Formats: sequence, C-alpha cells, structure tokens
Amino acid sequence: MADNKNVTFDVIMRDLRSGKYAPAYYLMGDEPYYIDLVTDFITENALKPEERDFNLMVMFGSDVTGAQVADTARRYPMMAERQVVVVKEAQNLKNTEQIAAYLEKPSSTTILVMCHKNGTIDRRKKMASAFEKAGVLFESKKLKERDLPPFIEKYLRERGATIDPKSEQIIADSIGSDLSRLTGELEKLLLALPADNRQVTPEIVEQQIGVSKDFNSFELRDAIVNRNVFKANQIINYFDSNPKAGSIYSFLPMLFNYFQNLMIAFYCPQRGNQESVAKWLELRSQWAAKDYMTGMRNFSATKVMQIIYKIRETDAKSKGIDNPNTPAGELMKELLFFILH
Repeated sequence: MADNKNVTFDVIMRDLRSGKYAPAYYLMGDEPYYIDLVTDFITENALKPEERDFNLMVMFGSDVTGAQVADTARRYPMMAERQVVVVKEAQNLKNTEQIAAYLEKPSSTTILVMCHKNGTIDRRKKMASAFEKAGVLFESKKLKERDLPPFIEKYLRERGATIDPKSEQIIADSIGSDLSRLTGELEKLLLALPADNRQVTPEIVEQQIGVSKDFNSFELRDAIVNRNVFKANQIINYFDSNPKAGSIYSFLPMLFNYFQNLMIAFYCPQRGNQESVAKWLELRSQWAAKDYMTGMRNFSATKVMQIIYKIRETDAKSKGIDNPNTPAGELMKELLFFILH
C-alpha cells in the first residue's frame, strides 16, 4: 500500500482493484460516501459469495469491545483464503489498546475494516499509529464547493457520459456536497440518457432533477457578473415565488465565494491575462476565469469589498441577527440592489 501520509481514495481503490488488500483499514471522516465505497468493495470482492456466511463478520462499536474485535481478527477463516471483519461505528469502541496490540502482528488471513463516520480518530493515539504502520489510515473529507463540478464531470465520464460546464454548476449548486445524494441524482441522469447521445445538458438536468435551466444559481451569478439587472431580478422574483426551487441560504455561499475570489483576482500580478488569473485563483481551467475577468471590468475593488461586507450582513440577518421580521426574499432583493447599483 502507499505511504499513509499520502493515501487517497483513488490510491486505495487502485490497490483493491488489483487485488492488493492491506491487513487493516481505519476509514474515518465527515464524508461517508468514500468510507462506504471502500467497505462495500472489500466485502463484495475479498470473499466469494459462498464464503461470506462464515467469513464475513460485521460488528458495531457500541456492542463489542476492542478485545472481542482483536480475538475475532485472530480467528482462522473457515474453508476460505481469508476472512473480513467489519466494525461499524468504530468511534464507540472501548478498550482499543487491544486492537493496537493485535496490529503489531496482524493475521495474514484477516482484513480488518474499521468505519468511523462523522469524525476522526486522534492521530496521537496508539491505535492511529498502529493502523498507519500495519495497514491504511484514511480520512474521508467533505468536498469543497469548487471540487464538486470536477467530481460530477469525472463521475459521468467514467460511466460513458459527458456534461457541459453550465450543467455541472447547476447540479453542484442545487444538490450540494452530500455525495450520496449527488451520485443518486447523477444515476438518474445516466438512466435518462439515450444510448446514442450520452451528453448531459441543462434541459436534461431540468427534466430529471427538477432544476430550472433558466432560473438557478448559475444563471443568477451570470446575471450579476454581467450586471444584467433585469435578468437578475427575474431570477430572484422566481425564487421568491417558488421557495421550493431555491432559497437565500443556497445563494449566499455562492455569491460570497465568487466575490471573495474576485477580490483575490484584483491582486493577481497579471490580472489582464485570463490564464494568469486562472492559475492565481487555482481554477481548473481558463474557462472558469472568464467570469472573474468580466467581474474585474464591471466592479471596482472598493465595491467588491463593500459587497463582501453586505453579504456577511445579509447572512447574519437571514439567521435572525439584528433582524426582527424581514423575510429572506426581501433580504435577497436588498442585497441584489446593493450589488448592482
């Protein structure tokens, strides 16, 4: 296995697909999606179907002790090459020093998988270092918003489909970073695509996911960047009249991220060069820098700083701070007027 300091989901899956199983895995973090994928792959592929009845052990951390897990891991498989021991909710496990002791000389016929969701183990603890030395210690982190479009593109590409940047952003903005839900929606899109045209378009996104191709956060950002007052107000009024379609809570992070990056773009030594701006902002393509080039033409640095402050103020008011009764829709309209005037 790769050095645990640099272990990634892709590295783990590459080794698993090639049949290289580590003696032990500690899978932890705030993103359960990758933890489930690794666990499911091991349980489905490390054993033959007829071997699972006697050689696949699934335990829960609150029901067993570290000593019981270690004893089970030391057990010999029955009529099989190996056994798989899965401990779910590993954060509830007591007496983990027994597992650390087991990992000093782990069984060559056991794959031990510890699942710790929505949190991480203290890396200073003995068990953490034991997993690092004997097997794999992996932290599954939530994807940042900027990483969602590349994730969507890769997920679809690996399944024989393509998608345009606009559709990527619409899906990312409307679904968010819950990868289990996101991949579920992407599977719906894949099923809807005809065999002779595997291209995801805004029209298909609208039909299958229910996000309007004309009234969404991507189009709102585009209208604001280009100072299209009429279009921006159309979109805001649409969402004010259709609260299920979107809310201020989904728009504010998007606007804050854009104007925060736009402020950084003003400090780029070669801000007139699209390629330089893309590298300065660590964007995945020159195409993604286009909106920042336009933004620097349409907004001054001073105005951007004022907008960032106003977004923070609106966010606080949307949560009831210094705001007794102004509804979210009115707050958004006030913010939009401030940005565009």
